[in-house]
Amino acid sequence: MRIVVVGAGPVGIRFAEELLPLVSAGRATVTVVGAETADPYNRVLIGEYAVGEVAASELTLTTAAGLPGIDLRLGARAERIDRDAQRVVLGDGSAVSYDRLVLATGARPIIPTLDGLHTVGPDDSGLDARLTTGVCVLRDLSDAAQVREVVERGGRVVVLGAGVLGIELAMLLADAGATPAVAHFGPIPMPRQLDRGSASVLSSALASAGVALVPHTRAEGVIVREDENGERRFRALVSSDAKHIEGDLLVLSCGVRARTELAEDAGLRVGNGVLVDSDLRSWTDQRIHAIGDCAHIADPELHLHEKRVPGGPNGLVGPGWRQASWLAARITAELDAALDAGLDTAEDHAPFREDQPGVVVLKGELVDLVSAGDVSADPFAPVPAGEDAPGIAVWADPEHGTYVKMATRSGVLTGFVSVGMPRTAAELSVLYLRGGELPADRSLLLRLDDADEVETASGRDATLCICNDVTVGQVEDAIDDGCGTVAEVGGCTRAGTGCGGCRARIAELVHAHAAATA
Repeated sequence: MRIVVVGAGPVGIRFAEELLPLVSAGRATVTVVGAETADPYNRVLIGEYAVGEVAASELTLTTAAGLPGIDLRLGARAERIDRDAQRVVLGDGSAVSYDRLVLATGARPIIPTLDGLHTVGPDDSGLDARLTTGVCVLRDLSDAAQVREVVERGGRVVVLGAGVLGIELAMLLADAGATPAVAHFGPIPMPRQLDRGSASVLSSALASAGVALVPHTRAEGVIVREDENGERRFRALVSSDAKHIEGDLLVLSCGVRARTELAEDAGLRVGNGVLVDSDLRSWTDQRIHAIGDCAHIADPELHLHEKRVPGGPNGLVGPGWRQASWLAARITAELDAALDAGLDTAEDHAPFREDQPGVVVLKGELVDLVSAGDVSADPFAPVPAGEDAPGIAVWADPEHGTYVKMATRSGVLTGFVSVGMPRTAAELSVLYLRGGELPADRSLLLRLDDADEVETASGRDATLCICNDVTVGQVEDAIDDGCGTVAEVGGCTRAGTGCGGCRARIAELVHAHAAATA
């Protein structure tokens, strides 16, 4: 089977790695096409790399040597899909034929319309545009180089957007010695994950760390000035109420949109991504799949005739990796069935279901924040007749930077947010992922962060790395077997190689083991 993968990011590379047994057995050929010339790297950790917290070696996902037998083509841009001939035409005019095509093209950043902000030509990949000097989106290595240059001289960075990525970047910048200001339209940061109370505690923690929040900012333009070389450079962000937020660099963190141009040009149906069914197959062409941030999973039987299909990619690397592993196993099962006509792949390989709900862990050492589900409910709001209000439990100690809110239905945890309570957050994450019930006395969970408490109820079975589904016990075993750094643990278990939110916890376990054996 000839398998072609378009996209050499974390999801495309994970899919290729899962196919290595088929390649080594001579049962499939795999070609991976990536537009960037650098070895495949983890874009999720680009912020940590930009401020020097992560080395280039930790950012790299693999090299050609790490994918034996796979044709890894870097610096090769997929120009179009010829579905009739079953081939992908590349930018240099060459073509790669396929029996199965897997789109792992990811997402591109949304660039807001701002007066004075111009594009100055294509970037090195040819997929995106370079912006006015001093403005970037922090999505690739060249963006990271711009950020690093400002950080090294302790410059001022304006971040437009207070979502998870914008806040994480601001904390990294402050910790690295830069001066960050986060401008955002609404009244609170991270409005999709936080309620008013948790946002207030987070805002105070950010202010103490040197991160300036500028709420209610409707950005309208940028002020640029020519330098001594005649190059236009960013100097300030301008809002509709005439605020001027000055800086040496503007980082746009305004969300992303699935890269679907290649699919659209080929006549594939798209929604908020390439529309695929529960087998991750295109609604339009059964020989084409999509995974990761470009995949919009929906049931064609329910939504085929709808103009707007609900749902879309969730933007987290963990689900993309699970899709990659599932699809590789599915293709393997189909090849097995071809060898054994009596094998029932439909029965042995159920359709893909994302049964692991999203838990958002704010990366950074300045504040511990974890959120999942819907936490918007007001515990004191009146309940309309005939409706059942969710159970809400809240603990707040703003003076000491702690806050916990738990939402339940029939005792089962349906959402929570925790600030400054890492052990409580870890236990709530386990309960949320398992669909578990909370204890009748909710305060038992708060006591986990008591200085005298060491063990949680979950122990070694608790999931430490959500992206890769690695437990505390697996990490402890890797450390016992000789892994002495976070990077070494990641090499053995993959823990910490996704979003990076668990790296601090892995470091704690490594240090605790070193202290115990000293």
